[in-house]
Amino acid sequence: MKKAKRNAVLVIIAFILLLGLAVFTGFFGIGDRGLIKYINLGLDLKGGLSVTYEIQDEKYSDADVDDTKFKLEKRIDAYSNEYSVYQEGNGNITCEIPGVTNAEEILEKLSVEGKLEFLDPDNYTLWSQGKDYEAALDGNDIKGAEAKIVDTETGSDNEVALTFTTEGAKKFGDVTSANVGKVVYIVYDNEVVSAPTVQSAITDGNAVINKIGSYDEAESLATTIRIGALPLTLKQVRSNIVGATLGTDAIATSVKAGIIGIFLVFIIMIVIYRLPGVVASLALVLYTLLVMLTLNYFNITLTLPGIAGIILSIGMAVDANVVIFTRIKEELGAGATVKQAVDKGFHKALSAIIDGNVTTLIAAVVLLIFGTGTIKGFAKTLAIGIILSVITALVVTQYLLNALIALGLDNPKLFGKAKQAGKTNYVKAGKFCGIISLVIIIAGFCMMPVFAKTKGSALNLSTDFAGGTSITAEFDKNYTLSEAEHTIVPVIAEAAGISEADISVQTVAGTNEIVFKTVELTDNGDDSQMPKVEKALAGVNGTIKQADNISGSVSGAMTKNAIMSVVLATILMLIYIAIRFKDVKFGASAVMALVHDVAMVFVVYILLRLSVGNTCIACMLTIVGYSINATIIIFDRIRENVSLMGTKQYNYKEIVNASINQTFTRSIYTSLTTFVMVFVLYIMGVASIKEFALTLMAGIVIGAYSSVCITGPLWYFMKTKLGKKKAANE
Repeated sequence: MKKAKRNAVLVIIAFILLLGLAVFTGFFGIGDRGLIKYINLGLDLKGGLSVTYEIQDEKYSDADVDDTKFKLEKRIDAYSNEYSVYQEGNGNITCEIPGVTNAEEILEKLSVEGKLEFLDPDNYTLWSQGKDYEAALDGNDIKGAEAKIVDTETGSDNEVALTFTTEGAKKFGDVTSANVGKVVYIVYDNEVVSAPTVQSAITDGNAVINKIGSYDEAESLATTIRIGALPLTLKQVRSNIVGATLGTDAIATSVKAGIIGIFLVFIIMIVIYRLPGVVASLALVLYTLLVMLTLNYFNITLTLPGIAGIILSIGMAVDANVVIFTRIKEELGAGATVKQAVDKGFHKALSAIIDGNVTTLIAAVVLLIFGTGTIKGFAKTLAIGIILSVITALVVTQYLLNALIALGLDNPKLFGKAKQAGKTNYVKAGKFCGIISLVIIIAGFCMMPVFAKTKGSALNLSTDFAGGTSITAEFDKNYTLSEAEHTIVPVIAEAAGISEADISVQTVAGTNEIVFKTVELTDNGDDSQMPKVEKALAGVNGTIKQADNISGSVSGAMTKNAIMSVVLATILMLIYIAIRFKDVKFGASAVMALVHDVAMVFVVYILLRLSVGNTCIACMLTIVGYSINATIIIFDRIRENVSLMGTKQYNYKEIVNASINQTFTRSIYTSLTTFVMVFVLYIMGVASIKEFALTLMAGIVIGAYSSVCITGPLWYFMKTKLGKKKAANE
């Protein structure tokens, strides 16, 4: 007993020291790392570098512009995962890179005027002599380039693995076949960056450049080849340091809302779960600090979608504790001692927590690998949050709770007992809920053509997708971003007849200029908006210096990558669930429920005419993670009850109903805690934050509804109507 108490004291001391170290690091840092206030913020929260290039080519197509934007995105990806690239006017392309402190260095390294070519020996000689030559391949023939470290008989070697397009593979096959034993020169920006010797003809579209001095050299070469020649010739015409697109208030209000929201979650957890709620709250404090410190340590750029990932991961961290504590209450209600109940509670909750988090982590990893921009930022914060939430829930909470029990806090009144599970027939109700959901989804999507006819567009696409108008105005004084948001934005909105939420603001460092980005404004005809805006700005001593239409910053390639990433993640989640639950119907019904939740939230966007842009993508991804986790909890209990109750004495309908009734309080409490956090963000946030929070709240409610009323009944239908086995007592 003395040993147990001594170990308990050591656990508590270790936790206090760890928490203290996290707090110290967050506020004072260790070396040049750790300070929470130095977390990299994205363009929407902090601002960054804006550089505009002018297209020099006389003739070019929309495809050329799209390809150029995509390659610029790939270049910028080396410096930040959060960026914005869009066409401005008819002949300019603008790139915005967040959190930039070394603008000149980045501008120099982007080297947008560079040209990538592969030259055989004869044409290399002509090139070096300044004579006319013909390149064997150029940057458009390259599909990919990746640096690698490979093991060899004599040690390790640094390589660059090349892949070519179909046409590029043919060209490369021709040049290597004709030059075996000779050198092929890779020239970038009029400099030879590599001169590998051809060892054999390469016709399969894959090649390797080996024997590179260091991995850094290999990575540099791979990057140079990968981002090679741009389809268009560009010339830099201006660069500015711009302010945050969401405004300065967004950070302050989001931080305050986060603190208040977490504090309210602590109160809810303590009221419902008593002593375990106190322990969970302490663990969540540590968890939140660890997330912030990890973001800083790995220099991860935090944007609004990243905040969504953190909110989701906090919700899952709370959910893990709710699942555990609900199990503990059930064990106490069954007559177990406190110590037995805690041990069994953690043990029985383990599979649900692991499966729920691994499933969401699969999605995060796929999005991280294949996504770009906003998608990748969301995935990073979500992956970090998931890993840390599992550690805090299954390790920190468990050790702390057991330590307190060992010190004598083992009165059952400190833990509470589970109430008797209800007897609601969710399978029966599921039929009606499914019909209601289907009607709502169909009706919502049917409104798209109606809106297209009456409002000019089926969806309220933001400038991220649809583009719009960029207005650069100069004023008689230097406005802060907050002043511009509160005094000038309402003037523009009233003059143009648009919502304030449709206007983003960026200040330009060192000038009195402000950039306003809005939905596309008309500048001719009876309902012309631009003259009205110009007159309104003159009334606040502002002069329009430049006004151009801009393209969407979310390129076609980025959208394609996002869709492919989500589809691949969904397929992998289905496979994982099917394997873990030994029944493909679990995976199929989980995916169908997930599609239901996303479709329902999208209907909210349609009916309320909410802005569909990057924040919409972040919201949908959050709903995917939240939905699949809630579904796993139900399925885990069904799996357990099938084993415990069997299907001879109890049919599947009774098993499903019992499982949902048993997990009903978990569904409500988890949804409540996550909803409270987002609700505070909605109450306190700026206009764009409010819209984002509103859709998240809708998603949380819809996710709770589907997990209780749709998921279980859907599996029951597939199990009994589509499978070979039938319920015993239909």
